[in-house]
Amino acid sequence: MKNRICVIFTGGTIGSRALGDKVDLRCEDKSFLLELYTSRYGNTVEFDELRPLNILSENVQPSDLEKMADCVRSVNLEDYDGIIITHGTDTLCFTANLFSQIFCDIKIPLVFVSALYPLDDKRSKGVENFANAITFIESVDFGGVFVSFENHGESCKIHLASRLIAATQISGEYNSILNVHFGEVVDGSFIYNANPLNPTFSQLRQKRSPCAAKQLCMDMVTIQAHSLLNFDFYRFTEVKPKAVMVQLYHSGTVCTEGKEANFKNFLKYCKNLGIEVVIAPVDSHARTYGSAVGLTEACITAYDISFEMATVKVLLALGSGKSIEEELATNNFFEKLH
Repeated sequence: MKNRICVIFTGGTIGSRALGDKVDLRCEDKSFLLELYTSRYGNTVEFDELRPLNILSENVQPSDLEKMADCVRSVNLEDYDGIIITHGTDTLCFTANLFSQIFCDIKIPLVFVSALYPLDDKRSKGVENFANAITFIESVDFGGVFVSFENHGESCKIHLASRLIAATQISGEYNSILNVHFGEVVDGSFIYNANPLNPTFSQLRQKRSPCAAKQLCMDMVTIQAHSLLNFDFYRFTEVKPKAVMVQLYHSGTVCTEGKEANFKNFLKYCKNLGIEVVIAPVDSHARTYGSAVGLTEACITAYDISFEMATVKVLLALGSGKSIEEELATNNFFEKLH
């Protein structure tokens, strides 16, 4: 162990302060997070700090993500036990999934850390999430991209970044797809979750090929299935996307009857315009409902990955000039459940 960790600060709530009934970014050269961590846990770890940007994550642009990625690429991995990226919670899921792909072959742990409240709010778990990320880094001998996050009333979970799904509404809690987290930190010790869906340590130690697609493209529209969704309002008369992603219900279904709400009518409309249509998520092992018969053959289908991961893969495919089908079929960092 080198007892040395590179910390990349990017802003977010964990890098903010409470100002009355508002929350906004801190502007400081010295990290309040590191001060709090050292005061609670001591100074046995040496930290090097990098600050490529300081933003609220809901405002993230493709250029910001590229700055973060370039910052990671600039780190000499031989000098560190791991890398920690502080990040806002609003878009944590997207960035974590993205980095799990473009840094799928990283040789040391890269761990995202966030907080639902600013560090000067007693409800904040930012310091704990940071400390538990360090515990995890010190406990493993493999690389990869992970997330350290403690939900209310739970122990801190360590998630495979490739399986993190969107935060729950209002409460902002994070989980992995199918609620299978990679492990947890309890009383200062990392405990692996020996669920058969999780990769083993041996698998994580194996060399992984780099991700072929590394550029993003924003030319995509996402639509979430819900009752009485009127597809007729999605008309691309002025600006035409390269792809449309439709998030299906949990059972892999969407309305396929009626007129305005009929996805099959919308599918024909998109195909006439030359727009790729992607549906997700779809469990390859599940039975097909009558309403969904023929859909997987008529669309590009994202099998056995979260909708969040499918979104990342499609944007990477579009930005890198790759086939969407081929990119969805890859398994760069254990995102596939089957």
